[in-house]
Amino acid sequence: MDSTLIWFVAGYLVLTLGIGVFAGTRVHNTTDFAVAGRSLPLAMVITTTFATWFGAETVMGIPATFMEDGLGGVVEDPFGASMCLVLVGAFFAARLYKMDLLTIGDYYRQRYGKGVEIFCSIAIILSYLGWVAAQITALGLVFSLLTGGWITPTQGMVMGTGLVLAYVLVGGMMAVAWTDFVQMIVLVCGLSFIAYLAGEQAGGSEQVLALAQQRDWLNFLPDNTTHDWLFFIAAAITMMLGSIPQQDVFQRVMSAKDANTARTGTMIGGFSYLLFAFVPMFIATAAMVIMPDETAALLSDDSQKILPTLILNHMPMIAQILFFGALLSAIMSTSSATLLAPSTSFVENILRNIYPHLTDKQVLLALRISVLVFTGSVLTYAVAMEGTSIYELVSGAYQVPLVGAFVPLVFGLYWKRATTQGAVLSIALGLGTLIWFTFHPTAGEAFPGQLAGLLAALLGMFLGSLGPQWMAPHQGHPKHIGDV
Repeated sequence: MDSTLIWFVAGYLVLTLGIGVFAGTRVHNTTDFAVAGRSLPLAMVITTTFATWFGAETVMGIPATFMEDGLGGVVEDPFGASMCLVLVGAFFAARLYKMDLLTIGDYYRQRYGKGVEIFCSIAIILSYLGWVAAQITALGLVFSLLTGGWITPTQGMVMGTGLVLAYVLVGGMMAVAWTDFVQMIVLVCGLSFIAYLAGEQAGGSEQVLALAQQRDWLNFLPDNTTHDWLFFIAAAITMMLGSIPQQDVFQRVMSAKDANTARTGTMIGGFSYLLFAFVPMFIATAAMVIMPDETAALLSDDSQKILPTLILNHMPMIAQILFFGALLSAIMSTSSATLLAPSTSFVENILRNIYPHLTDKQVLLALRISVLVFTGSVLTYAVAMEGTSIYELVSGAYQVPLVGAFVPLVFGLYWKRATTQGAVLSIALGLGTLIWFTFHPTAGEAFPGQLAGLLAALLGMFLGSLGPQWMAPHQGHPKHIGDV
């Protein structure tokens, strides 16, 4: 392994850490740490929402799944993930921003009470295990590849996580936003240049697209059967809807300087992610033209290594520097926010219910301790799950908030008759149904569990909200936001 590449990457990591620490000097209170003081301009909102999803799975997981299952196999991400951001911008960002909330859990408390706040917050926190584990797994793989195996994947996980943890502990969301801004510039420039080089080496983009067409990788829609369409829809909505009530998305939206910036920046970030997620897929397909034998071997062994192998074996040093800089940018930008998000939810929506009289200084300290503890927990989980594909770790993370938190959020904002009883029944039926399907694999093969859970959650909201009103019409209308 060329030491020049390692030194350049090490220098970039030090620079990133320096930016994060510098941003930390602007953190003076809990609002600065959790939502960057609600001060980010449009450009930074775009880059930080774009960075929400552009992580390890986009660069390595999505191309691997694309080459195995075609476009239909990646309907969940990037298609569902990008539409999540677009929907958040169009229907949720401005409404939630004007409520001046610190976490998404605060919304559930205001609308439905503390019980729903705690249950939804727990569901959201647990969903981050798989998502953050995917980023940590990728960090370990990258460090191992960079050093030619001198650093093991497990050692790489520990080193990479320690680096990200350092600037998140210091700067919180302020550091996340600043580092995202720089990292996304490196990522877009680096991957665009590599896509150009890969297309040239493959004999032109026409050759790459022809190969994708020949292998039927461009087929997006499923076979025309009820079973295939049900699972296609379930895959699409898992991240599209299940990611909407997520704290990392919420924090980025709430960090904007005003409601219009929150709405516009989130939508542009979502469309940008969908557009640019095709770049790694293009590069991976070009790899099949440039190094067919190596790519075929990696497809049967570990398809996540296709892009790194192409770069290391067939690209000039400048491309290698740009690629690993872009890859680490993607991973660190996603993992930094996803370490911060569940920690913020825990402190604000669980710890503060236990200790309601904490001062702002104590909350800030609790946030940093929570980040440290959560990071240790998820690192342990990532090491234990070593060998699981990055795409699988990510795609399984959002079923719980989809069935447990999405329906109460939407109906609380858009249906005045939604009640606390409806939210509780929705959560109970949604999670109960998902758990039942999880432990009955035969049922899960016939009908997607997350779709069944979502339908049960909808039923619970209607029955729980309307049932008591039908039985006791004299009680009047349910309470509105702010009356609970």
